[in-house]
Amino acid sequence: MAASPIEFYFDFSSPYAYLAAARIENVAAELGRSVRWRPILLGVVFKTTSGQPNLMKPLQGDYLHHDVPRCARRWHIPLISPLPPIFGSLAAARGFYWLEGQEGDAHLPAAFARAIFNAHWADGRDMALPENVLDVAAGLGINRAAMDDGIRDPAVKEKVRVATEEAMAKGVFGVPYFVVDGEPFWGADRMHQMAQWVREGGW
Repeated sequence: MAASPIEFYFDFSSPYAYLAAARIENVAAELGRSVRWRPILLGVVFKTTSGQPNLMKPLQGDYLHHDVPRCARRWHIPLISPLPPIFGSLAAARGFYWLEGQEGDAHLPAAFARAIFNAHWADGRDMALPENVLDVAAGLGINRAAMDDGIRDPAVKEKVRVATEEAMAKGVFGVPYFVVDGEPFWGADRMHQMAQWVREGGW
């Protein structure tokens, strides 16, 4: 029986989720696991938890502007400087779920997610703009017009809403957030602990 996948919850607008996205497949492969990529809308989560984006908080935001580049250097992940602003990730999330529902390469949605992350956090392109999301998709060989129709599809919009609600039902309050064998881990800096927990069968 195959081991269960690592559920990876993220919002494209989170720089820490970007750092996690660059590493999660390698971590999963070392553990003999696959990854279930689940984009959510962190703004909806914050409305429920009365939170706000960490980069916008006094003092903590200043720290994160220092820490995110430091983590990127440690893990050898490209990152534009200064950090681009957080952005509305609705079009990107809809593009992912539309792509996930298409027949074809099962690895393409994850490749799309990584390309969106890279375009914003490494290249400084504004991924809030649907046209930029479509440009990234086209660069992967995805039919631009078809995705354009897809991100406007009410059924796809519903998938994003449901995915976000399902994440909150599992206790997701921030990103990146991982669930493996029912065990939750929050934060890009917890990936090592997650891997250790899996290897040791918990503690």
